[in-house]
Amino acid sequence: MATKQREPVTIISLQRLSLETPEPQPKESKTFTVEDAVETIGFGRFHIALFLIMGSTGVAEAMEIMLIAVVSPVIRCEWQLENWQVALVTTMVFFGYMVFSILFGLLADRYGRWKILLISFLWGAYFSLLTSFSPSYIWFVFLRTMVGCGVSGHAQVFWLAGSLLIIGLASVVIPTIGWRWLIRIASIPGIILILAFKFIPESARFNVSTGNTQAALATLEHIAKMNRSVMPEGKLVEPILEKRGRFADLLDAKYLRTTLQIWVIWLGISFAYYGVILASAELLERDLVCGSRSESAVAVTVGDTEGSQSPCHCRMFAPSDYQTMIISTVGEIALNPFNILGINFLGRRLSLSITMGCTALFFLLLNICTSSAGLTGFLFVLRALVAANFNTIYIYTAEVYPTTMRALGMGTSGSLCRIGAMVAPFISQVLMSASFLGALCLFSSVCIICAISASTLPIETKGRALQQIK
Repeated sequence: MATKQREPVTIISLQRLSLETPEPQPKESKTFTVEDAVETIGFGRFHIALFLIMGSTGVAEAMEIMLIAVVSPVIRCEWQLENWQVALVTTMVFFGYMVFSILFGLLADRYGRWKILLISFLWGAYFSLLTSFSPSYIWFVFLRTMVGCGVSGHAQVFWLAGSLLIIGLASVVIPTIGWRWLIRIASIPGIILILAFKFIPESARFNVSTGNTQAALATLEHIAKMNRSVMPEGKLVEPILEKRGRFADLLDAKYLRTTLQIWVIWLGISFAYYGVILASAELLERDLVCGSRSESAVAVTVGDTEGSQSPCHCRMFAPSDYQTMIISTVGEIALNPFNILGINFLGRRLSLSITMGCTALFFLLLNICTSSAGLTGFLFVLRALVAANFNTIYIYTAEVYPTTMRALGMGTSGSLCRIGAMVAPFISQVLMSASFLGALCLFSSVCIICAISASTLPIETKGRALQQIK
Protein backbone atom coordinates (compact mmCIF):
# COMPACT_ATOMS: atom_id res chain seq x y z
CA MET A 1 0.00 0.00 0.00
CA ALA A 2 1.54 3.28 -1.08
CA THR A 3 2.22 5.87 1.57
CA LYS A 4 1.58 9.54 1.07
CA GLN A 5 4.75 11.58 0.74
CA ARG A 6 5.26 14.50 3.06
CA GLU A 7 5.64 17.88 1.49
CA PRO A 8 9.12 19.31 2.02
CA VAL A 9 7.72 22.81 2.04
CA THR A 10 6.70 22.46 5.64
CA ILE A 11 10.22 21.51 6.65
CA ILE A 12 11.71 24.36 4.71
CA SER A 13 9.28 26.78 6.26
CA LEU A 14 10.17 25.58 9.76
CA GLN A 15 13.86 25.87 8.98
CA ARG A 16 13.40 29.40 7.73
CA LEU A 17 11.43 30.35 10.80
CA SER A 18 14.07 28.91 13.10
CA LEU A 19 16.85 30.78 11.31
CA GLU A 20 15.15 34.15 11.55
CA THR A 21 16.66 36.51 14.18
CA PRO A 22 14.08 37.63 16.76
CA GLU A 23 13.44 41.34 16.97
CA PRO A 24 15.15 42.95 19.99
CA GLN A 25 12.74 43.77 22.82
CA PRO A 26 13.04 47.16 24.55
CA LYS A 27 14.90 46.73 27.84
CA GLU A 28 12.92 47.95 30.83
CA SER A 29 14.85 50.39 33.03
CA LYS A 30 14.95 49.52 36.74
CA THR A 31 13.30 51.84 39.23
CA PHE A 32 13.10 52.05 43.00
CA THR A 33 11.28 54.09 45.60
CA VAL A 34 12.51 55.70 48.81
CA GLU A 35 11.15 52.74 50.76
CA ASP A 36 13.09 50.32 48.53
CA ALA A 37 16.27 52.32 49.10
CA VAL A 38 15.76 52.40 52.86
CA GLU A 39 15.33 48.62 52.90
CA THR A 40 18.44 48.10 50.78
CA ILE A 41 20.65 50.49 52.74
CA GLY A 42 19.61 49.04 56.09
CA PHE A 43 20.35 50.20 59.62
CA GLY A 44 23.74 51.73 60.35
CA ARG A 45 25.77 54.62 61.70
CA PHE A 46 23.52 57.27 60.18
CA HIS A 47 20.49 56.00 62.07
CA ILE A 48 22.44 55.82 65.35
CA ALA A 49 23.60 59.43 64.90
CA LEU A 50 20.07 60.54 64.00
CA PHE A 51 18.66 58.76 67.05
CA LEU A 52 21.15 60.45 69.37
CA ILE A 53 20.60 63.91 67.89
CA MET A 54 16.82 63.67 67.95
CA GLY A 55 16.98 62.09 71.39
CA SER A 56 19.00 65.05 72.59
CA THR A 57 16.32 67.41 71.29
CA GLY A 58 13.88 65.47 73.45
CA VAL A 59 16.15 66.03 76.45
CA ALA A 60 16.15 69.77 75.77
CA GLU A 61 12.38 69.76 75.36
CA ALA A 62 11.80 67.93 78.64
CA MET A 63 14.06 70.40 80.44
CA GLU A 64 12.04 73.35 79.14
CA ILE A 65 8.68 71.80 80.03
CA MET A 66 9.75 70.54 83.46
CA LEU A 67 11.49 73.80 84.32
CA ILE A 68 8.31 75.38 85.65
CA ALA A 69 7.84 72.63 88.26
CA VAL A 70 11.20 73.38 89.88
CA VAL A 71 11.18 77.18 89.66
CA SER A 72 7.55 77.77 90.68
CA PRO A 73 8.36 78.11 94.41
CA VAL A 74 10.97 80.77 93.65
CA ILE A 75 8.93 82.91 91.26
CA ARG A 76 5.92 82.58 93.57
CA CYS A 77 7.93 84.23 96.30
CA GLU A 78 9.88 86.75 94.20
CA TRP A 79 6.79 88.22 92.56
CA GLN A 80 4.33 87.33 95.38
CA LEU A 81 2.09 85.37 93.03
CA GLU A 82 -1.31 83.92 93.70
CA ASN A 83 -1.86 80.22 93.05
CA TRP A 84 -3.73 80.83 89.82
CA GLN A 85 -0.89 82.98 88.53
CA VAL A 86 1.61 80.16 89.06
CA ALA A 87 -0.77 77.72 87.35
CA LEU A 88 -1.28 80.09 84.42
CA VAL A 89 2.43 79.89 83.52
CA THR A 90 2.27 76.15 82.89
CA THR A 91 -1.08 76.40 81.14
CA MET A 92 0.20 79.01 78.70
CA VAL A 93 3.28 76.91 77.93
CA PHE A 94 1.05 74.03 76.86
CA PHE A 95 -1.29 76.40 75.02
CA GLY A 96 1.62 77.53 72.86
CA TYR A 97 2.69 73.92 72.55
CA MET A 98 -0.74 72.86 71.25
CA VAL A 99 -1.35 75.73 68.82
CA PHE A 100 2.10 75.74 67.26
CA SER A 101 2.33 71.95 66.99
CA ILE A 102 -0.55 72.15 64.52
CA LEU A 103 0.98 75.15 62.73
CA PHE A 104 4.44 73.61 62.52
CA GLY A 105 2.92 70.37 61.25
CA LEU A 106 1.22 72.19 58.38
CA LEU A 107 4.37 74.17 57.56
CA ALA A 108 6.50 71.01 57.64
CA ASP A 109 4.25 69.37 55.05
CA ARG A 110 4.71 72.38 52.78
CA TYR A 111 8.28 73.58 53.33
CA GLY A 112 10.05 70.50 54.65
CA ARG A 113 10.77 68.87 57.99
CA TRP A 114 14.34 70.08 58.30
CA LYS A 115 13.56 73.79 57.93
CA ILE A 116 10.69 73.74 60.41
CA LEU A 117 12.65 71.64 62.89
CA LEU A 118 15.51 74.14 62.79
CA ILE A 119 13.17 77.14 63.12
CA SER A 120 11.36 75.59 66.08
CA PHE A 121 14.63 74.86 67.84
CA LEU A 122 16.01 78.35 67.23
CA TRP A 123 12.72 79.81 68.44
CA GLY A 124 12.69 77.74 71.64
CA ALA A 125 16.34 78.38 72.51
CA TYR A 126 16.01 82.14 71.86
CA PHE A 127 12.94 82.69 74.01
CA SER A 128 14.21 80.34 76.71
CA LEU A 129 17.30 82.48 77.10
CA LEU A 130 15.18 85.65 77.13
CA THR A 131 13.05 84.22 79.95
CA SER A 132 15.98 84.46 82.34
CA PHE A 133 15.88 88.27 81.92
CA SER A 134 12.15 88.60 82.65
CA PRO A 135 11.60 91.87 84.54
CA SER A 136 8.09 90.94 85.68
CA TYR A 137 5.56 88.16 85.93
CA ILE A 138 3.74 89.22 82.74
CA TRP A 139 6.95 89.04 80.73
CA PHE A 140 7.73 85.66 82.28
CA VAL A 141 4.35 84.24 81.20
CA PHE A 142 4.69 85.63 77.67
CA LEU A 143 8.23 84.36 77.15
CA ARG A 144 7.47 80.89 78.53
CA THR A 145 4.49 80.74 76.18
CA MET A 146 6.86 81.45 73.30
CA VAL A 147 9.14 78.68 74.55
CA GLY A 148 6.16 76.33 74.48
CA CYS A 149 5.55 77.32 70.87
CA GLY A 150 9.14 76.49 69.98
CA VAL A 151 9.44 73.07 71.59
CA SER A 152 6.29 71.91 69.77
CA GLY A 153 8.19 71.30 66.54
CA HIS A 154 10.40 68.37 67.50
CA ALA A 155 10.14 64.81 68.73
CA GLN A 156 9.32 63.66 72.24
CA VAL A 157 12.02 61.17 73.17
CA PHE A 158 14.50 60.89 76.06
CA TRP A 159 11.95 62.71 78.23
CA LEU A 160 13.11 60.95 81.37
CA ALA A 161 16.75 62.02 80.90
CA GLY A 162 15.73 65.65 80.45
CA SER A 163 13.48 65.57 83.50
CA LEU A 164 16.22 64.12 85.70
CA LEU A 165 18.78 66.58 84.36
CA ILE A 166 16.71 69.69 85.08
CA ILE A 167 15.88 68.49 88.61
CA GLY A 168 19.54 67.75 89.30
CA LEU A 169 20.60 71.13 87.98
CA ALA A 170 17.91 72.88 90.00
CA SER A 171 19.12 71.28 93.23
CA VAL A 172 22.56 72.84 92.68
CA VAL A 173 21.87 76.08 90.80
CA ILE A 174 18.79 77.56 92.49
CA PRO A 175 20.18 77.57 96.06
CA THR A 176 23.49 79.06 94.90
CA ILE A 177 23.13 81.43 91.93
CA GLY A 178 19.36 81.55 91.45
CA TRP A 179 16.58 80.50 89.09
CA ARG A 180 17.57 82.89 86.30
CA TRP A 181 20.89 81.10 85.90
CA LEU A 182 19.06 77.77 85.90
CA ILE A 183 17.06 78.90 82.86
CA ARG A 184 20.22 80.12 81.14
CA ILE A 185 22.01 76.84 81.77
CA ALA A 186 18.93 74.88 80.66
CA SER A 187 18.95 76.72 77.32
CA ILE A 188 22.55 75.69 76.56
CA PRO A 189 21.72 72.17 75.25
CA GLY A 190 19.28 73.64 72.78
CA ILE A 191 21.82 76.17 71.55
CA ILE A 192 24.52 73.51 71.14
CA LEU A 193 22.18 71.14 69.31
CA ILE A 194 21.47 73.78 66.67
CA LEU A 195 25.02 73.11 65.43
CA ALA A 196 24.15 69.42 65.05
CA PHE A 197 21.39 70.16 62.57
CA LYS A 198 23.86 70.29 59.70
CA PHE A 199 24.20 66.51 60.10
CA ILE A 200 20.46 66.00 59.62
CA PRO A 201 19.42 66.00 55.95
CA GLU A 202 15.96 66.83 54.71
CA SER A 203 13.59 63.87 54.54
CA ALA A 204 14.01 61.95 51.26
CA ARG A 205 10.29 61.17 51.31
CA PHE A 206 9.46 64.88 51.50
CA ASN A 207 11.81 65.74 48.63
CA VAL A 208 10.32 63.02 46.44
CA SER A 209 6.78 64.13 47.27
CA THR A 210 7.65 67.65 46.06
CA GLY A 211 9.28 66.35 42.86
CA ASN A 212 12.84 67.08 43.98
CA THR A 213 14.18 63.61 43.26
CA GLN A 214 17.78 64.81 42.92
CA ALA A 215 17.84 66.07 46.49
CA ALA A 216 16.18 62.88 47.69
CA LEU A 217 18.76 60.80 45.82
CA ALA A 218 21.60 62.84 47.36
CA THR A 219 20.18 62.21 50.83
CA LEU A 220 19.88 58.47 50.23
CA GLU A 221 23.42 58.30 48.84
CA HIS A 222 24.69 60.16 51.91
CA ILE A 223 22.93 57.67 54.20
CA ALA A 224 24.30 54.73 52.23
CA LYS A 225 27.82 56.16 52.45
CA MET A 226 27.59 56.63 56.23
CA ASN A 227 26.19 53.13 56.67
CA ARG A 228 28.86 51.71 54.32
CA SER A 229 26.11 50.20 52.24
CA VAL A 230 25.00 50.35 48.61
CA MET A 231 22.10 51.95 46.80
CA PRO A 232 19.62 49.89 44.79
CA GLU A 233 20.08 49.90 41.02
CA GLY A 234 17.88 51.98 38.79
CA LYS A 235 16.13 55.32 38.88
CA LEU A 236 14.46 56.88 41.91
CA VAL A 237 10.76 57.37 41.23
CA GLU A 238 7.92 58.88 43.16
CA PRO A 239 5.62 56.25 44.72
CA ILE A 240 1.92 56.18 44.14
CA LEU A 241 0.36 58.37 46.79
CA GLU A 242 -2.13 56.61 48.99
CA LYS A 243 -5.38 58.23 49.96
CA ARG A 244 -4.87 60.26 53.09
CA GLY A 245 -7.34 60.18 55.94
CA ARG A 246 -9.73 63.01 56.68
CA PHE A 247 -10.98 64.20 60.03
CA ALA A 248 -14.46 63.00 59.07
CA ASP A 249 -13.08 59.45 58.76
CA LEU A 250 -12.35 59.41 62.49
CA LEU A 251 -16.02 60.11 63.13
CA ASP A 252 -17.25 57.55 60.62
CA ALA A 253 -19.78 55.06 62.02
CA LYS A 254 -17.14 52.31 62.01
CA TYR A 255 -14.71 54.26 64.23
CA LEU A 256 -16.93 56.83 65.98
CA ARG A 257 -17.19 55.05 69.32
CA THR A 258 -13.54 54.03 69.30
CA THR A 259 -12.42 57.57 68.47
CA LEU A 260 -14.51 59.23 71.18
CA GLN A 261 -13.32 56.79 73.84
CA ILE A 262 -9.69 57.17 72.76
CA TRP A 263 -10.02 60.95 73.02
CA VAL A 264 -11.40 60.65 76.56
CA ILE A 265 -8.53 58.36 77.55
CA TRP A 266 -5.81 60.56 76.01
CA LEU A 267 -7.19 63.67 77.68
CA GLY A 268 -7.51 61.92 81.05
CA ILE A 269 -4.05 60.33 80.94
CA SER A 270 -2.42 63.65 80.08
CA PHE A 271 -4.41 65.36 82.84
CA ALA A 272 -3.22 62.76 85.35
CA TYR A 273 0.39 62.69 84.09
CA TYR A 274 1.07 66.41 84.31
CA GLY A 275 -1.15 66.64 87.35
CA VAL A 276 1.02 64.28 89.36
CA ILE A 277 4.19 66.09 88.24
CA LEU A 278 2.89 69.45 89.40
CA ALA A 279 1.21 67.97 92.45
CA SER A 280 4.55 66.49 93.52
CA ALA A 281 6.07 69.96 93.54
CA GLU A 282 3.10 71.37 95.44
CA LEU A 283 3.22 68.58 98.03
CA LEU A 284 6.88 69.25 98.70
CA GLU A 285 6.63 73.04 98.58
CA ARG A 286 3.52 73.49 100.72
CA ASP A 287 3.83 70.45 103.00
CA LEU A 288 0.23 69.49 102.27
CA VAL A 289 0.70 65.90 103.47
CA CYS A 290 1.14 65.60 107.23
CA GLY A 291 4.48 64.28 108.31
CA SER A 292 6.18 64.72 104.99
CA ARG A 293 8.38 67.50 106.36
CA SER A 294 8.92 68.89 109.80
CA GLU A 295 10.73 72.16 109.34
CA SER A 296 11.06 73.80 105.97
CA ALA A 297 9.23 77.10 106.13
CA VAL A 298 11.43 79.94 105.08
CA ALA A 299 10.19 83.48 105.54
CA VAL A 300 11.47 85.69 102.78
CA THR A 301 10.98 89.44 102.86
CA VAL A 302 10.30 91.03 99.52
CA GLY A 303 10.16 94.73 98.87
CA ASP A 304 7.01 96.05 97.27
CA THR A 305 6.61 98.94 94.88
CA GLU A 306 6.17 101.48 97.71
CA GLY A 307 9.46 100.59 99.33
CA SER A 308 7.92 98.88 102.36
CA GLN A 309 8.71 95.33 103.32
CA SER A 310 6.06 92.62 103.07
CA PRO A 311 6.61 89.05 104.20
CA CYS A 312 6.29 86.30 101.62
CA HIS A 313 6.33 82.92 103.33
CA CYS A 314 7.95 80.49 100.95
CA ARG A 315 8.79 76.85 101.28
CA MET A 316 11.90 76.49 99.18
CA PHE A 317 12.87 73.00 98.07
CA ALA A 318 15.34 71.31 100.40
CA PRO A 319 17.93 68.77 99.16
CA SER A 320 15.64 65.97 100.32
CA ASP A 321 12.84 67.38 98.16
CA TYR A 322 14.97 67.27 95.04
CA GLN A 323 15.91 63.72 95.96
CA THR A 324 12.23 62.81 96.21
CA MET A 325 11.54 64.36 92.80
CA ILE A 326 14.43 62.45 91.22
CA ILE A 327 13.37 59.11 92.72
CA SER A 328 9.73 59.58 91.69
CA THR A 329 10.80 60.55 88.15
CA VAL A 330 12.83 57.35 87.82
CA GLY A 331 9.55 55.56 88.49
CA GLU A 332 8.52 56.30 84.91
CA ILE A 333 10.63 53.38 83.70
CA ALA A 334 10.10 51.11 86.73
CA LEU A 335 6.98 49.36 85.42
CA ASN A 336 8.08 49.06 81.81
CA PRO A 337 8.80 45.28 81.95
CA PHE A 338 5.45 44.60 83.66
CA ASN A 339 3.70 46.99 81.29
CA ILE A 340 5.08 45.12 78.27
CA LEU A 341 4.03 41.76 79.74
CA GLY A 342 0.56 43.06 80.50
CA ILE A 343 0.08 44.50 77.03
CA ASN A 344 1.16 41.27 75.32
CA PHE A 345 -0.59 38.75 77.59
CA LEU A 346 -3.65 40.56 78.92
CA GLY A 347 -4.29 42.70 75.89
CA ARG A 348 -4.31 46.46 75.43
CA ARG A 349 -7.76 47.13 76.88
CA LEU A 350 -7.48 45.10 80.07
CA SER A 351 -3.91 46.20 80.74
CA LEU A 352 -4.83 49.88 80.37
CA SER A 353 -7.95 49.58 82.53
CA ILE A 354 -5.91 47.91 85.30
CA THR A 355 -3.16 50.56 85.33
CA MET A 356 -5.71 53.39 85.15
CA GLY A 357 -7.61 51.87 88.09
CA CYS A 358 -4.39 51.59 90.09
CA THR A 359 -3.58 55.21 89.22
CA ALA A 360 -6.93 56.29 90.66
CA LEU A 361 -6.20 54.33 93.84
CA PHE A 362 -2.74 55.81 94.37
CA PHE A 363 -4.03 59.34 93.89
CA LEU A 364 -6.31 58.73 96.87
CA LEU A 365 -3.50 57.14 98.87
CA LEU A 366 -1.64 60.46 98.78
CA ASN A 367 -4.15 61.68 101.36
CA ILE A 368 -2.76 59.27 103.95
CA CYS A 369 -0.59 60.78 106.67
CA THR A 370 2.83 59.37 105.96
CA SER A 371 6.53 59.93 106.36
CA SER A 372 8.80 61.50 103.78
CA ALA A 373 9.83 58.01 102.65
CA GLY A 374 6.18 56.99 102.35
CA LEU A 375 5.38 60.03 100.22
CA THR A 376 8.36 59.26 97.99
CA GLY A 377 7.13 55.69 97.58
CA PHE A 378 3.61 56.78 96.65
CA LEU A 379 4.90 59.31 94.11
CA PHE A 380 7.29 56.71 92.66
CA VAL A 381 4.49 54.23 92.00
CA LEU A 382 2.15 56.95 90.75
CA ARG A 383 4.70 58.20 88.20
CA ALA A 384 5.28 54.60 87.10
CA LEU A 385 1.56 54.08 86.56
CA VAL A 386 0.89 57.29 84.62
CA ALA A 387 3.86 56.54 82.35
CA ALA A 388 2.54 53.01 81.74
CA ASN A 389 -0.85 54.50 80.81
CA PHE A 390 0.79 56.71 78.21
CA ASN A 391 2.74 53.81 76.72
CA THR A 392 -0.33 51.60 76.38
CA ILE A 393 -2.68 54.16 74.84
CA TYR A 394 0.05 55.20 72.39
CA ILE A 395 0.42 51.61 71.18
CA TYR A 396 -3.33 51.05 71.02
CA THR A 397 -4.02 54.23 69.04
CA ALA A 398 -1.31 53.38 66.51
CA GLU A 399 -2.74 49.89 66.04
CA VAL A 400 -6.47 50.51 65.96
CA TYR A 401 -6.59 52.82 62.92
CA PRO A 402 -5.75 51.77 59.34
CA THR A 403 -2.69 53.16 57.59
CA THR A 404 -4.55 56.00 55.86
CA MET A 405 -5.91 57.28 59.19
CA ARG A 406 -3.12 56.39 61.61
CA ALA A 407 -1.19 59.68 61.55
CA LEU A 408 -4.42 61.67 61.77
CA GLY A 409 -5.63 59.62 64.71
CA MET A 410 -2.36 60.09 66.57
CA GLY A 411 -2.28 63.82 65.78
CA THR A 412 -5.78 64.58 67.04
CA SER A 413 -5.15 62.54 70.17
CA GLY A 414 -1.96 64.50 70.79
CA SER A 415 -3.88 67.77 70.58
CA LEU A 416 -6.33 66.59 73.24
CA CYS A 417 -3.33 65.57 75.28
CA ARG A 418 -2.28 69.23 75.42
CA ILE A 419 -5.74 70.24 76.64
CA GLY A 420 -5.40 67.86 79.56
CA ALA A 421 -2.00 69.35 80.34
CA MET A 422 -3.46 72.88 80.24
CA VAL A 423 -6.16 72.04 82.80
CA ALA A 424 -3.91 70.08 85.19
CA PRO A 425 -2.06 73.11 86.69
CA PHE A 426 -5.27 74.68 87.99
CA ILE A 427 -6.11 71.48 89.84
CA SER A 428 -2.61 70.75 91.14
CA GLN A 429 -1.66 74.31 92.02
CA VAL A 430 -4.99 76.04 92.77
CA LEU A 431 -7.65 73.54 93.85
CA MET A 432 -5.12 71.43 95.77
CA SER A 433 -4.23 74.41 97.97
CA ALA A 434 -7.89 75.04 98.72
CA SER A 435 -9.00 71.44 99.11
CA PHE A 436 -6.31 68.80 99.06
CA LEU A 437 -8.74 65.88 99.19
CA GLY A 438 -10.99 67.50 96.59
CA ALA A 439 -8.15 67.74 94.10
CA LEU A 440 -7.11 64.14 94.69
CA CYS A 441 -10.70 62.95 94.28
CA LEU A 442 -10.97 64.81 90.98
CA PHE A 443 -7.78 63.22 89.63
CA SER A 444 -8.96 59.83 90.85
CA SER A 445 -12.41 60.23 89.27
CA VAL A 446 -10.94 61.10 85.89
CA CYS A 447 -8.72 58.00 86.06
CA ILE A 448 -11.73 55.81 86.89
CA ILE A 449 -13.61 57.20 83.88
CA CYS A 450 -10.59 56.40 81.70
CA ALA A 451 -10.40 52.88 83.15
CA ILE A 452 -14.05 52.23 82.31
CA SER A 453 -13.58 53.69 78.84
CA ALA A 454 -10.52 51.49 78.25
CA SER A 455 -12.28 48.30 79.35
CA THR A 456 -15.21 48.98 77.00
CA LEU A 457 -13.24 49.86 73.87
CA PRO A 458 -14.95 48.04 70.97
CA ILE A 459 -11.73 46.76 69.36
CA GLU A 460 -8.91 44.75 70.92
CA THR A 461 -5.72 45.07 68.87
CA LYS A 462 -3.74 42.30 70.58
CA GLY A 463 -2.64 39.79 67.93
CA ARG A 464 -4.40 41.73 65.18
CA ALA A 465 -2.49 42.64 62.02
CA LEU A 466 -2.18 46.33 61.20
CA GLN A 467 -5.05 47.45 59.00
CA GLN A 468 -4.03 48.85 55.62
CA ILE A 469 -7.32 50.24 54.38
CA LYS A 470 -10.42 51.65 56.00
